[in-house]
Parts: sequence; structure tokens; C-alpha cells
Amino acid sequence: MGDDVENRRQPAARRPRPDDPPLSTAETTRRPRRTAAPQRTFAEIADAVASDIASGRLRPGEQLPPQRQFARRHRIANSTAARVYTELTRRGLVTGEVGRGTFVRAGAAEPALSDPVETLVDLQLNFPVLPEQSALLATSLARMLRPDVLADALRAGGVTGTFQARTAAADLLARNGWRPEPDQILFTGNGKQSLAATIAALVPVGGRLGVEALTYPVVRTIAARLGITLVPLEMDDHGVVPDALRATAVRAVYLQPNLHNPLGVTMPATRRAELVAVLDELDLPVIEDCVYTFLCDDPPLAALAPERVVVADSLSKRIAPGLTLGFVVPPAPLTDRIAAAIRGGGWTAPRFAVDVAAHHIADGTAAAVQLAKRADAAARQEIAAQRLAGFAVHADPRSYHCWWELPPPWRADTFVAAAAREGIAVTPAAAFAVGAAPNAVRLALASPPPERLRAALDVLARIARDSPDL
Repeated sequence: MGDDVENRRQPAARRPRPDDPPLSTAETTRRPRRTAAPQRTFAEIADAVASDIASGRLRPGEQLPPQRQFARRHRIANSTAARVYTELTRRGLVTGEVGRGTFVRAGAAEPALSDPVETLVDLQLNFPVLPEQSALLATSLARMLRPDVLADALRAGGVTGTFQARTAAADLLARNGWRPEPDQILFTGNGKQSLAATIAALVPVGGRLGVEALTYPVVRTIAARLGITLVPLEMDDHGVVPDALRATAVRAVYLQPNLHNPLGVTMPATRRAELVAVLDELDLPVIEDCVYTFLCDDPPLAALAPERVVVADSLSKRIAPGLTLGFVVPPAPLTDRIAAAIRGGGWTAPRFAVDVAAHHIADGTAAAVQLAKRADAAARQEIAAQRLAGFAVHADPRSYHCWWELPPPWRADTFVAAAAREGIAVTPAAAFAVGAAPNAVRLALASPPPERLRAALDVLARIARDSPDL
């Protein structure tokens, strides 16, 4: 204790004399006692690791130490180390893989789901646009050019649209015996806005939203912007495990029971019944994303639990990304709250988009496009099954995407980088994972023409059969 520098008695300062020269500002300031260096924040530590990656001191493919070891090395709490790793993953600098650890990404960080890139074969984004659909839509739109019809469509819109639009939307969303009441339906500018408004209405800032362990990446972004924590829920081959809901406390749950993105899983009837029983027990509201359900006839979860399920859907995949319109179908007790969130977020749909969509639905154009896309999706799945035969590829034959568990020694990030060098964009599992990511990629099959899709899948199969070159 006698050697403790901080506890030593400081020598008394010499009393100034009249003939001493004036003291400088620095000299007149008492030198502070030496104190322990302040502990760095998780963001500062993440910045330091990012700097090591940028400088090459940490190389692509290099494994970071386990979080507990990292915490001891940096003299920080284990929880702080976990936040550092989460932040590095969010920045796209590292990728966590189940059972293997955390690795520096092999390529430059890309957005989880980027904008379309014309220089690549785009197997990232799923916006099916068929060659014949433009002619169908043009014929249908001709009536909208009448001055009287256009005058109505150019008026201010609202979250409830018009009676004709609500009736048309109810017809569009109906399937397998389930049809929402037209008065339940609210409109937003697109499907992402439907999700954002519903999440904002059901989960407060600082609250927790339960999601499947692999989920739609945009929900991660929405939650971050709203200050909401996502809680991953265990999944198996049938979807989310009902008992996972009992193991955590959340304010609401976001699910994709039909043609799950990215896994392609459709929840069977027995699992739905088990899930609804647990939801009733815990009194939890559910946000059901139905954006891909135009490709199948399975009923929504809302058919079993209409009093607690909010359906969210849109036109971007059903018809075209350039014709965006979102739908929200809440239970009656939640309608006012979600409508207020839509208005408050500035997510009200334009009246023109609502009227155009209503017309496409009423004259059968939307149904014709939807039917053609079902056939197109099935044909593209056949192409994928042929070109990727022998690999661990999982898909619903009705969907526009498939999930590829990569063969060793490939890791998702190195495979994505290798595909990009061949001009092909695919999405790593980390883009969908809430927590550690499996060693897999998602292939979106909707965008390239069939011949280009065949060629791209042949290239990916060749890459997978080779060894990584780091």
C-alpha cells in the first residue's frame, strides 16, 4: 500500500517570491492526480477491431476468439464483449456461424439485401416480373386514363381507402375459406410500411419482439430504427417451436407461417394448432407476413386466431415492385391503434395506387398475373432442383427461393465472395439470422430469365464443388 502512487503524499509547493517571473497558464494549473484509464465503450472497442480488419492486421477468414476470451483479453464484461461482436456483425465485418465461431468476412461488407445491381446475376432479390404481364396491366390501366376516373384517383387518400378498394382487397387476400371483412382492411404505401406500422403499434420503444431465428432482414432494420429488441425463437422443420414462446418474455410475435423466407417452410395444421394454443395462453398478438402466400392456397394463421393475428401483405411480389401497395388486416380491437401508427409514420397509401390496385383486382388482371407467377415459380424450382442436384438444397416447390446448406469447407461469406467474383449475387444466412448464422445461403430465383438462371446455378454448383481460395 505504501507503494501506491495515488496514495503518496504530494510535496508542498514552493511559495512564490516577489522577484519570480510570471507563471504560464500551464504552470498555474495544478497537475491532476493520475487515475485509472476510463473503460472503453463497446462501440470504441468495435471501432478498434474494425480498424484492424481495414488495415489487414485481421485477415479475411480469420477467426476471432470466443467472446469470454475476448472479454478477458480486453478486461471488459462478457456482456460488453457480446455487444462488440453484435456490432461487428451489424456492420457486416464479421459473420457468426453456429458451432464454429465468429470469422472476419472474406469480402467487402454489403448491405443485407441491397438494391438490384445490373452488372450481376441477381439471386438476392425476389421481385418476379413476367414478360407478358406488362401487356395485361396496360390494358387494365386504360380505363384509369378517363378524366373522370383519374380525377377521383388524384384526390387525397386515407388509411381505409374506399369501399370499392376494401372489397377488392378482401377478394385478393382471401384463400382456402378465409376472407377478411372489408371494413378490417387498412392500406399503406407498401408491405414494409405495413410491417413497420404494425410493429410500432404493438411493441413500445425498448420492448421485445419475438421472431423466428431466421427472419426477414427488413424486420431487423425496422426494429433497430424503432428501438425494439428482437428475440430469436427456436425453429424446427415445421417452423417456430411453440414452447420457445414460453421461454421468453415478448410483447408480440412476427411470423411467416407460409412459404417462410428464407427456409421455404410451410407450417402444418398440427403445428398451427399447438402454436395458437400457446399464443392464447400467453395472450400474445401476432404479426403474420403473408407476402409470398399468393403462391399457395394454405390458409393464414389468422383463420385459426382472428382475434389476435394481424395480417400484413402487399402487391410488390404479387404484381410488380413498381406498383406498391400494402395491406394490414388487424383484429377490430387493434384497428384504431394501427391506423394511428400508419398516419403518424407517414405511411398512408396514395389514392392513385389504391384505385389502380382495386381496378386490377376487380377486372381479373391481378388474378391472371398471380396464376402465371405460380407456374413460373414452379418452373424455376425445377431448374434449381436439376442444376443443384446432389447438394443440400431445401425449398417448397411452389416458392421463388431456396435454402442451400453449403458443403464443407465452404463458409457462407467465402461462398458469397466467390460467387460475386463470377458475377452472381447471393445472400448469406447471416442476413436473416438473429444471432449465430448457419452455414448456408439463400437463392432468390425470380429475377433472371430462365436461361440465365440455369447458367448461374451451373456456375454456383461448380464453385461449391471446388475448394475456397482465400
